[in-house]
Amino acid sequence: MTSSDAPIEDPRPDGLRRADSLVVVNTGNGKGKSSSAFGMMIRAVARDWNVAVVQFIKSGNWNVGEEKIGRQLGVDWHAFGDGFTWDSADLSNDIAHAAAGWAKAVELMHAGEHQLVIFDELTYLSSFGWLAIEEIVQPIRDRPRHVNVIVTGRDAAPELIELADTVTEMTEIKHAYTQGIRAMRGLDF
Repeated sequence: MTSSDAPIEDPRPDGLRRADSLVVVNTGNGKGKSSSAFGMMIRAVARDWNVAVVQFIKSGNWNVGEEKIGRQLGVDWHAFGDGFTWDSADLSNDIAHAAAGWAKAVELMHAGEHQLVIFDELTYLSSFGWLAIEEIVQPIRDRPRHVNVIVTGRDAAPELIELADTVTEMTEIKHAYTQGIRAMRGLDF
């Protein structure tokens, strides 16, 4: 790249305006969906926002690093997962746990006490058929105007993508798993 390759025109559109809040969706098969959301969690905490995280699928017993630091920073943290579905002894229990988690998530979001709520792995509740997508989209649409929402997970439904202000699709180019390397504490959890 030479200096003549650098952009010289401002790429931002004209007429930018402020929004009361945003809905952000991080989806796709690549790594980094939750990591990106937790980076925004740190950013929000640094701005003195009240932040809540509701995790689906991921077990509260996993002792993940983002939960440890989130709790230290005063993030309101809730885990409603029992772990990977392929490890489940009773999927009906997982479905009930996820429904209870979504009820708590909606309660937190609609209470309006948090400027940011993160719904980690929420997309699976609709893609697995555990909740109808409208049961997810409607409460997010009806949230208090100042509440920002981040949703993570693969296979985001078209209705959720339509609702979102920002959608990023993480694309896997290469992953350590495919080379037989286990998830690494500190990098992956």
